[in-house]
Amino acid sequence: MTLSPYWLRDNCPCTGCRDPRNGQKLFQIGELPDHLSCTEQVEQDGVLHVVWSDGHRSSYPLGWLAEQGEGDGRTEQGKRLWEAAEFGRGIPEADWAAYLADPAERAAVLGAVRHLGFAVLRGVPGEERQVLAVARSFGYVRETNYGELFDVRIEPDPNNLAFTSAAIAPHTDNPYRDPVPTLQLLHCLRNDATGGDSGLVDGFRAADLLRTEHPEDFATLTATPVPFVFRDRRTELLAERPLIGTDPLGRIREVRFNNRSIGTLRLPPAELDAFYAAYRRFAAITLRPELQLTFRLGHGDCLVFDNTRLLHARTAFEQDGHRHLQGCYADLDSLASTLAVLHRQTAALDTLEQLFEGEGAAEYLGEEVTMAQHMLQAGALAEAAGAPAHLVAAALLHDVGHFDGTGLELMQGRDNRHSHTGAEWLGRWFGPEVTEPVRLHVAAKRYLCAVEPGYRERLSEASEYTLQVQGGPMDEAQAARFAALPGAEDAVAVRRWDEQAKEADAPTPPFAHFRPLLAELMR
Repeated sequence: MTLSPYWLRDNCPCTGCRDPRNGQKLFQIGELPDHLSCTEQVEQDGVLHVVWSDGHRSSYPLGWLAEQGEGDGRTEQGKRLWEAAEFGRGIPEADWAAYLADPAERAAVLGAVRHLGFAVLRGVPGEERQVLAVARSFGYVRETNYGELFDVRIEPDPNNLAFTSAAIAPHTDNPYRDPVPTLQLLHCLRNDATGGDSGLVDGFRAADLLRTEHPEDFATLTATPVPFVFRDRRTELLAERPLIGTDPLGRIREVRFNNRSIGTLRLPPAELDAFYAAYRRFAAITLRPELQLTFRLGHGDCLVFDNTRLLHARTAFEQDGHRHLQGCYADLDSLASTLAVLHRQTAALDTLEQLFEGEGAAEYLGEEVTMAQHMLQAGALAEAAGAPAHLVAAALLHDVGHFDGTGLELMQGRDNRHSHTGAEWLGRWFGPEVTEPVRLHVAAKRYLCAVEPGYRERLSEASEYTLQVQGGPMDEAQAARFAALPGAEDAVAVRRWDEQAKEADAPTPPFAHFRPLLAELMR
């Protein structure tokens, strides 16, 4: 395998090169030696092992080496461009309560915003300031001169056309800011006026059409800085950006389109002519009926959309009723972060669930239950006892160290140290409040057998056997040292549920029952 040595070494995943908690590098690029080279490369069991000319050793999963870069998902490459007809069967939406309760539902909503540019949450309480709760469910509110939130309704002295009953053409918000707020939220508190429907246009699709139909106009709009300006009695904002922003590879990354906020361009006449011809063509594309998705927000609906991609609009409305939306701004980076964490959690939980359904079906050390039944019973017992979430998780997961098949070693008289291997494996996802009771649950049995009269006599035959393999009851000094450990009390609690969780016919919830609890505890 031929790879760039400095790239490969810069991406060494070992704990000496990267902080295992956050992945940040622990060295400076200039610290790597000149003329760095690989002196040895060996592929074994899906891993590339490398020895470097300075003696350092690195190991890389072959699957990781074969991955293709996907970028940050902000350009057209990471989006699905659309026209209105694609939503003939409905727009991306979810119930607010389900969104809050189910990580998969939350990931679906945030994924729609990331890839399609928008989603609607139904049933958000129709109370003031609830739009802030929606923003904070995935990120942070971006406060502006309008405040942390703003009211979209008729104002007696409006400083923005949005605060009137007039129709508003497709546009992006706040193009005069640097950086522009990348997300906008609009929560409907009341909408019983005639008119006032909401509209969206995929600005990336409009820009893509301009590039296809008039490439010279696309080039003009990507290369011409446009002054966007906002002024009122207390504010003066200015930002110069192209109407269509691209990345260094020429991919569409941002659209800033707001006729109301464009200032005065100062360019030679020929350049102005070219710009206005391109500008007018782009504006005409955004008004094509096939691009305009129109829908009505009702009481409790909250629209979340990408303000760097989607143009939003509103039809005019009569003053025969009330139309009141509350809005706020947020940013895509926090939404993308939350979505990535949800995906990471889902992958981890899927891995655990597959273990319970696969290897967990094996017998449990001579008991009348399978490993999975035993662990699920332990989790259920902890939950029924009103234990805190971290202890329910520890009880549920305490024997994952057996899932590599080494439980047979224990029954053959060799201590597999499953408590330690299980805790270390779980440490990639959970903190010590979960992993320490797992690590200490075997020691807790030895401790209880030493200090609690009658405890050892209640052990099952198989548990008595493993007690001997694992070192037998603690002596007085060992027991004192164990009792002084920070996680000892929790480990003892897990141990008691461990011993009780061996009933062949006891009803047990499925692993899916515990997924929300585990997701909340994952780091």
